[in-house]
Amino acid sequence: MIIRDATPADLTDITRIYTDSVVNGVASYELVAPDAAEMERRMAAITGSGYPYLIATDAEGAVLGYAYASAFRTRPAYRWLVEDSIYLAPEARGRGAGLALLQALISRCESLGFRQMIAVIGGAHPASIAVHQKAGFVSSGMITGSGHKHGKWLDTVFMQRPLGEGKATDPDPEIYPGTLFTG
Repeated sequence: MIIRDATPADLTDITRIYTDSVVNGVASYELVAPDAAEMERRMAAITGSGYPYLIATDAEGAVLGYAYASAFRTRPAYRWLVEDSIYLAPEARGRGAGLALLQALISRCESLGFRQMIAVIGGAHPASIAVHQKAGFVSSGMITGSGHKHGKWLDTVFMQRPLGEGKATDPDPEIYPGTLFTG
């Protein structure tokens, strides 16, 4: 498995994977899958704000999934906190791609100076919860009946993991992870 930075050239595969998640899954609470142009806009907004956007491929180059970090909230005091998002191709599920992407994303976010990572797990999906637990996340709450999709009410699970020194020390006021926050 190869994990690398995603590029606009990957958007066809990214859009296909996300469309499957919207149409068939509960990881996203979107009801209508966005088109490729919207996915391109979203990628540009995330990477343009200094957040990592990664893709996993097999040895032959087939895309297995993608992951990115983004702002959890946009007020400046939250700048040390990121939310992770991971989406896998149906054929890649259960093969370790999710954990590999998450571990690489954690490493990248730590190197950028972020201090906490939050997982917002739609549908309280057991496989996603298990992957996050393997990566050191702990439960930090649940909102019951937070979404309605596929004819049923869905719960949202929150999980959290410290990055680097976490909350043990104050962050360096000279560092602004990402470029979304400028002061």
